[in-house]
Amino acid sequence: MTGRLIDESLFEIREYADGGPPRLVGARCSGCGTVVFPRQDSCPRCPDGTMAERVLPVSGRVWSWTRQAFAPKPPYRLPSEGHRPYHVGYVDLDEVLVEALLAVSREEIRIGLPVRLTTVPAYREEGGTEVVTFAFRAERDGERDGERDGER
Repeated sequence: MTGRLIDESLFEIREYADGGPPRLVGARCSGCGTVVFPRQDSCPRCPDGTMAERVLPVSGRVWSWTRQAFAPKPPYRLPSEGHRPYHVGYVDLDEVLVEALLAVSREEIRIGLPVRLTTVPAYREEGGTEVVTFAFRAERDGERDGERDGER
């Protein structure tokens, strides 16, 4: 990956042998087991637990989605080629729903579609540095068979 991540606090930063993208990091409550993304300091469900870092799975399923047909308001930054419609939605990672960009074609997108974490360009800074963000793309046949680090 060239450039920089949009927000390093969203990711587990380390190199993977398979060259895969950085993993998303949320938090899990020690009191009730609630998992959140992005990380936060207190549990949204109970006052009893402490929140600890939780590395999230890279594979999930589209829970719901929509097509973003118009450019969002600032602080959204338009790509240099201008706005193009894209899909956004919720991805079910079993223990948490993650709102994300869905790098999936209009023909493929559907509720229940198996997806996998990836990174995509978000914008280019004035100095030319490419800034990337997380997204989910359609999972390819057999990818779940080769999960790394105990992923589902």
